[in-house]
Amino acid sequence: MKQTNLSVFIPHIGCPHRCSFCDQKSISGAAKAPAADEVWELLTQQAEHLNDIGAKAEIAFFGGSFTAIPRGYMTELLEAAARGVRELGAYNGIRCSTRPDCISAEITDILREYGVTAVELGAQSMSDEVLAANERGHTSEDVRRASELIKQSGIRLGLQMMTGLYKDSAEAVMYTAREFIRLAPETVRIYPTVILKGTRLGELYERGEYRSFGFEETVELCAKLLRMFGRNDIAVIRMGLHASAEVERDMLGGVYHPAFRELCESRIMLEDITARLEGLPKGEYTVLTDKRNISRLVGQRRGNIAVLEKAGYKIKVGEQAGAYLEVVPKTEI
Repeated sequence: MKQTNLSVFIPHIGCPHRCSFCDQKSISGAAKAPAADEVWELLTQQAEHLNDIGAKAEIAFFGGSFTAIPRGYMTELLEAAARGVRELGAYNGIRCSTRPDCISAEITDILREYGVTAVELGAQSMSDEVLAANERGHTSEDVRRASELIKQSGIRLGLQMMTGLYKDSAEAVMYTAREFIRLAPETVRIYPTVILKGTRLGELYERGEYRSFGFEETVELCAKLLRMFGRNDIAVIRMGLHASAEVERDMLGGVYHPAFRELCESRIMLEDITARLEGLPKGEYTVLTDKRNISRLVGQRRGNIAVLEKAGYKIKVGEQAGAYLEVVPKTEI
């Protein structure tokens, strides 16, 4: 059965900080805070569709710091969601995103009481220098403390990280990934920084005081992260911002691509096929892979094929169900 999220956007009404990368005014103006009865109406409307397609969804409160909104409002929303799980048959959990410094034992008790199944922490970095430079208002120790409270409560833990923030470095990003692995979340989201108009990062960028990571550097770095988390059985459930006309309109710099994850997966396949071909004579080969991998192997605009040809390997791609990378010399075809 297909599993998905039904997202309920909560504006930043409870967020105690304006971080360097956040266009809070634009985000807050994009949607009004939904009332509990509006959430219930949405859940009932979507339940029929989910049942028709044979899918289950977790009700996901995203967009702001959910546990920092006024307590009464938070519990009203949770009650509507919990009722949806109890009565509508299409929902099998509740998840929310929040800040690491907005988690306490009291909060996790409330979340558990209403049946919350997963909490995602917007950690962004485990470098205290990077966190301070970007005015996050919390420390790496807050991330560790909140992560342990969530796990001890029996709620699934998700962590979110960003790359290319002000004062960031590839070393700081890799440190963040290693610290995440030590915390053993079930899921991770990876967001390359997008520099937006009206943010502090935007001001620093326009003054020439800040440059994020380049596109190729970011793809290479995030491919490493994807491989690292995969080797540690941590699911990467999102890479890059969702496709958005607003982001494309307001973007000043940074890294944004509507198919960013596929670019990273393609880079991994290029590295793996290069390793398979290493030591083999230059020449023509067929590489067999499962149908779902073909576009990743070929690369955007056949970029991977071009790289391999430049290295002396003329590659023809073939389909073989269940295969990852099977290299067949031309003489064996």
